[in-house]
Amino acid sequence: MSTKGSVRERLLAAADELFYRDGVHSVGVDRVIDTAGVAKASLYRTFGTKEHLVAAYLAARHQKMFDYLLRAVDKKREPRDRLLAIFDAQAQWINRRQYRGCAFARASAEPSVGALVLSETASYRDDIRTLLTTLGSEAGAADAAALGLQLSLLYHGVTGISERGQLRAATAALRSAAETLIDAATKGGR
Repeated sequence: MSTKGSVRERLLAAADELFYRDGVHSVGVDRVIDTAGVAKASLYRTFGTKEHLVAAYLAARHQKMFDYLLRAVDKKREPRDRLLAIFDAQAQWINRRQYRGCAFARASAEPSVGALVLSETASYRDDIRTLLTTLGSEAGAADAAALGLQLSLLYHGVTGISERGQLRAATAALRSAAETLIDAATKGGR
């Protein structure tokens, strides 16, 4: 791992690599600090506890994924296309070779998960639902909140599939289901 960047940046980069690849529970703080090339005291001075480090790792993932989705949405002009851009971007993300499932679902399913991790997972899910609700409103959905909830369930549900061979079919089916829900909620895109 590079020794460039602040201690915080290096710890978060190491946590991102190790926690996502190997799981939060199986990676100890000694492994994180070795990979980051920092002293143990630096980790505790920066984050306090492993749980705070895990929550910060998830917060960074949250921001990265949300920015990725917003860039995809911003490339589209039509409201229906802006909604579908979320699912197209998600499919691209999921179908990458390095995809190992949803970081939030994986971290929150770990043994002895803490409140900070659950809170960050809930925050991510809420932000996705809010984004989909806002885009649904822009698309003219009669009940944008219901559409946002339905689409967020689809969005998060597909991340439970870990079988590489099923991911392409699942993301295609997901997009089709999203189109059906959007068209029903907006009366066919009016």
